[in-house]
Amino acid sequence: MLRVSQVNAFYGKIQVLWNVSFNIKENEIVALVGTNGAGKSSVLNVISGLLQLHPGSGTVEFLGQGIERMLPQQIVELGISYIPENRRLFPDMTVRENLELGAYIEKAWEKRGKRLEQVYQIFPRLRERSRQLARTLSGGEQQMLSIGRGLMSRPKLCMLDEVSYGLAPLLAINILEVIKELRKQGTTILIVEQNIKRTLEEVADRAYVLENGHVVLEGESKEVLQNEHVKIAYLGL
Repeated sequence: MLRVSQVNAFYGKIQVLWNVSFNIKENEIVALVGTNGAGKSSVLNVISGLLQLHPGSGTVEFLGQGIERMLPQQIVELGISYIPENRRLFPDMTVRENLELGAYIEKAWEKRGKRLEQVYQIFPRLRERSRQLARTLSGGEQQMLSIGRGLMSRPKLCMLDEVSYGLAPLLAINILEVIKELRKQGTTILIVEQNIKRTLEEVADRAYVLENGHVVLEGESKEVLQNEHVKIAYLGL
């Protein structure tokens, strides 16, 4: 479904990714693992079009089509949704208004009522809070809203960046359970997540480890979790 090949990317003159390559098959959950500053969010920015490969190099293919030079809105229309770190909601708009903004592309807007109902079934709390301003929600509810907004475009591939960050442990577990449910509903997932152990043990099928902008390890999630370097560097074992 998604193939990233030999991607080099820069912020200004500063290179942040070196020859990054990985792939995601349809209906997989793939995790990107690494410390802060390893390049995980930069990878998501490249795929989503927020970080254009100028003067970088490499290719990003989605469903066989090159997207590395496309604008973000074109990439969303193809079926990729990016749920960023720190939620980035519109605080003075209601829950429903935030959700409807996620359906701004034409094909999603036409079916926004049906999709809204599906999101409410995934997150019943959002139905209860539909008329509240986003800034009045709890941290967990805001995260539900961020994910729900990303689902409103009816994505084929959903990219999630640190969606459990700052949440209480029980809420974080619930969010990871939602991610598994999304896969059951046919959505392919690329996840960056701070809870490495639980993500690799219970959620992801495969994982890629990023260090200083390089892919240094890849494999089945449980195999990556048993790697001695991963145990020492990321799990403190």
